[in-house]
This record gives sequence, structure tokens and C-alpha cells, in this order.
Amino acid sequence: MATPLGVSASRAAGSKQHGAAAPGLAGRARDAAVFASGVAAAAAVLALLGSASVLELAPRISSPRVAVPAPGPDDGPRTFYDDPELSYAAVGGRRLAGWDAKRAAWLRSRGLAARASPERVVMVSGSQPEPCPGEAGDHFLLRFLKNKLDYCRLHGIELLYNRDALQPAMTGYWAKIPIVRAAMLAHPEAEWVWWVDSDAVFTDMDFSLPLAARYGGRNFVAYGWPDKIARRSWLGINNGVFLLRNCQWSLDLLDEWARMGPAHPEHARWCKVFRAALADKGDDAWCDDQSALVYLLYTNWERLGKKAFIETEYFFQAYWVDVVDRLDGIAARYEAVERRAPPGLRRRHAEREHLRYAAPRNAAVSGAVPGPAGGGVEGWRRPLITHFMGCQPCSGGRNPMYSRESCDDGMRRALGFADDQVLRAYGFRHAAPLNDTVRPLPFDYPGAAPARNG
Repeated sequence: MATPLGVSASRAAGSKQHGAAAPGLAGRARDAAVFASGVAAAAAVLALLGSASVLELAPRISSPRVAVPAPGPDDGPRTFYDDPELSYAAVGGRRLAGWDAKRAAWLRSRGLAARASPERVVMVSGSQPEPCPGEAGDHFLLRFLKNKLDYCRLHGIELLYNRDALQPAMTGYWAKIPIVRAAMLAHPEAEWVWWVDSDAVFTDMDFSLPLAARYGGRNFVAYGWPDKIARRSWLGINNGVFLLRNCQWSLDLLDEWARMGPAHPEHARWCKVFRAALADKGDDAWCDDQSALVYLLYTNWERLGKKAFIETEYFFQAYWVDVVDRLDGIAARYEAVERRAPPGLRRRHAEREHLRYAAPRNAAVSGAVPGPAGGGVEGWRRPLITHFMGCQPCSGGRNPMYSRESCDDGMRRALGFADDQVLRAYGFRHAAPLNDTVRPLPFDYPGAAPARNG
């Protein structure tokens, strides 16, 4: 294609010579010969191309091919992944033994410390594979997912969101057991697996789990209510949010828990046992995974209690009815503290520096706002998680004791409360509670407190 480019260049050169004399006959003959040779060359090129598309005249740019050897069974030390009988199934597969040693060997083979600091966490959540039948259910699940993504991004946590029934026989709420167990095997680098129900909202984006300080030596953490535990209620411990250390003890707990579920032939017998042994469980009540776990812990506390931790000091998860009407008051108290705090606490910063500013903000709040960090029954601290148990945003089959308006408004209020903490790094916040529009934040938001006279 050098010739056509030469023609274009010749024309461009001629256009710069408006004041030059017209070429003579010899020059015209020479130009005609050059033009004719160019046409002939172009015709030859087109003949070679045949029916090829003119789009293919441009040179193709391809990425360089680099030979990379694919890893295989003979590449590096063998690990538990090379065992053909390894089963990810929570029910029906071969029981996994020696997990602590196998996991430690895998970590060593990859140059990873067994318990790095901070301890690695994988959060697991999920929803059903089908569209939500409830009105606005998919919209709410999207917002709940966004909330978890925000929290995980700010805290350096990986999120595994599942919508597949790994074992179809483990129906309904029981479906969490197979995915939690599979996550432990798929993520040996994680020290903890953190299950969070789809309808749970993170409402304190500053709070980090006190893993080493509070849960060192423990393998299972869930939230509970002492008064209900005392009377052996199936509502005494909620398993909508729980932590499991990635270890053999936890795998054994999951296996024992799963054998009470609908995929096991003894399920019907266990259902009768739960109803007879647990308070607040009527004869017509469903046979759920929470009842199984609560029964397992209540009746085996001497065996399991040394490694289990029932959190009651802060809102590892809060019952939404106790929280949503107080969120506006909580926000106002936090803003008042920041107005009195040094200007550096209000300094604009990159989102990746969130935790650097969260620590002094929590320190300032702890001396001025009553209540434990992470929220609690008493005081006005932000709850770590607000759980909308009973609202059933996906199915729409909420508990009849709640109105649709109370659930929907409560979820929107909690999600907006959390979003405002995230939007701040982008220079915005919502115009008002229950308002989806946003407004830009002024510099030095929320501003210094006015000086007192006298």
C-alpha cells in the first residue's frame, strides 16, 4: 500500500505550492505515468485480495504468545487437593480427617503463615437461584449485596456470594451448611469463614471484628440472648450470622449439624427431638437449621463450649426492631462528636485509608457516646449488623407480626444509614433518611462546633 500513500503525500505537497507555476508538458506526462503505475499496482493488490473484506486491509495486532507451563499433579508438593476421594459434600461424602495438618501443609507449600496478622477472613452469603417472588425482593437483595461488598472492601475481606444449591436436598435455610463447608476447603488461606444472611445489613462501617483479642482460642462465634438461653429457647442463639475458624473442630461441627438436616434419613426423628426439647417451638413449627444448632450446643455444651463463644456484649447482629427507630439519633450523636473533635478527624481522605481514620473516630466516640463499640442494648453506638429477621424481603412471606411498611422502611433506613458512611469518601450523602437522592458534602463536613461565648 506504499503507492496510494505516496499519491496522498504528493497531493498534500502540491497543496502547499499555491504560488508555484503550472507544470509543463513534460511534467504532466511524468505525472500521468506515475498515476498509471499507481493504478496498476492498486489493481494488482485488489486482485490478490479477491473477495476479502476491505476491513482486513488494516494490519492485525495480536498479543504475543508466551508459553506458560500449566501446573499439574507433579508440579510441586502434593496437597489434600490431589486426593481423589476428597469430597466437598456436607452429607454423603467421605468425612474429612486431619484437616489441620493438611491445611498447614498447604500453607507452608505456598509460603503462607498459618495465622497471619491480621487473620484472613472470607465472608460467605447468598440467596436462592430463582428470581425473588416478593415485590421489590430482587432490588432489596441487590442493595443488601452492595452493603456487604462495601464493608468487605473497606476491611480487606473477601466475599463469596453463592446462589447455587450445592446439595439440593439441603433445602431452605439448611443450604448454608454445604456452602460454608465448601468455602473452608476452597479457601485454606482463610483463618475464618464468616456467614452473613442475605437480609443482614452492616450498619457500622468502622467496626472491625476483635478476632485475636476476643475470640482467640475459640472456633465458633454467634450472637445470643441470655434470658432465652436460660430457658433453652430455640431463639436463644441466632445463626443468621456466625464465625467459624477454618479447622477440624469446625468441620466436625458442620458434619454433626448437617446429619440433622433434610438430606439425612434421620431428619424426621431429629425434628421431633427439637420440638420436645426446645422452648418456644410448637408442634407445628418448621424443622429448621437454627433449632438443630441450638439443640446441638445446648445439649453438648460441656464438649463444645470450650471452643464456642456466644456473643452478648455488642451487636454481632441486632434485632432490627430494636435498632431502626434509633438510627437517626445515633447519626446525630456521631456528628456532634466529630464537630468537637480535632479538624484532622474530619480531613478528606482516600477510601483505602478508611480504617486509619476509623480507629481515632471510634476512640473519640467511645468517650462521648454511651454504649459498647459495635452497639448494644444500652447506649447509642452504631450496631455492627442489623438483621431483618422475619421480614423475608425475597419471598415476601414476612412474619405477620410485622407490617410491610415497617419492614420496607426499616430496611431502607438501615441501608441508607450505612450508605452515608461509605458515600462520605466520595463527597456525598443522602439528602435525608428514606430519601434516595444524594447531595454533595461541604468541606470540613460536618463542620466544627460553634465556639461558646463567655
